[in-house]
This record gives sequence, C-alpha cells and structure tokens, in this order.
Amino acid sequence: MIDKQKVWDLAEERIEDHNPKLYIVDLSISSGNKILVEIDNEEGGVSIEDCMQVSRNIEHNLDRESEDFELEVSSAGLTKPFRVHKQYVKNIGRTVKVATVEHGKSIEGTLTKVTDEGIVIEQTTKKRLENKKKKVEVTEEFAFNFDEIKETKLVITF
Repeated sequence: MIDKQKVWDLAEERIEDHNPKLYIVDLSISSGNKILVEIDNEEGGVSIEDCMQVSRNIEHNLDRESEDFELEVSSAGLTKPFRVHKQYVKNIGRTVKVATVEHGKSIEGTLTKVTDEGIVIEQTTKKRLENKKKKVEVTEEFAFNFDEIKETKLVITF
C-alpha cells in the first residue's frame, strides 16, 4: 500500500513551491490504491492549474513499477461540509448552515467569528415582539464549540 504521509509530503512540497495559499483539506488512499487529494485556497478558488501542479508532483515521485495507483486531485467543492479550520476562516462573513450533534438541529446565518475552540453565527429573523403589531428584525448570536458541530456547509445564493 502507498504511504499516505509520503503522498501528503509530496502534495505539500508542490503547494509550497507553486502557491502557499493552497492547503490540503483531505487526503485518502483506498485499498485499491486510489489516491484522492482535495485542496482549497485561503483566498478565492482552486484553479485547474493548481490541481495539475499538485497532481504532477505526486505522480512523478511515486513509482508505478512497484505499485500501480489512480490519482485524483480536486478542489474541496462548494457543496461539501467544512473539514479543516482554514475553511471556516476563509468563509467568515458568508452564510453557512451549521448542523449540531445534539438533535441534528440546524442553524443558518452569517459566520462572524472563528477561534481555535469554535465559531459564532449571527442569524437575523423577523419576530413579533410584545406590544408590537409589525414583525421586527432581530439579530441573535449563536456560539458553537467544534465538538458540538456535526457539519457546516456554505449556503450558496445567487
């Protein structure tokens, strides 16, 4: 089986040379030697050129004679849940949906703060307050520790 740490190091090596703003979100190797590497960018998206650079460095430094493998390098994807801290930091100010571990409850709002321990979401809703005829916009803050979060996804709006 191909050494996961070796593949990680090869990907990191190319990222440092090509674009230090890139980072690895996930790396997996199946029992059939299918290598999947997902990368993201601290600023903006991941280009095809970014994926090609990382892919080439891995492919050229692994020996197909000793072990055959399939390699796929891709961006983390807009619809996938966040998996690393840097993805939370990158998306401060954007709308996210947080599903909690407890009761699978979901909260949608603006990601306003990220710390080493967790995140803060601001949610603005219209509510009818006592002694008011019309609904008023109310902004509430929700803080979550990372161990309370089942998954966080970016909400895509057009």
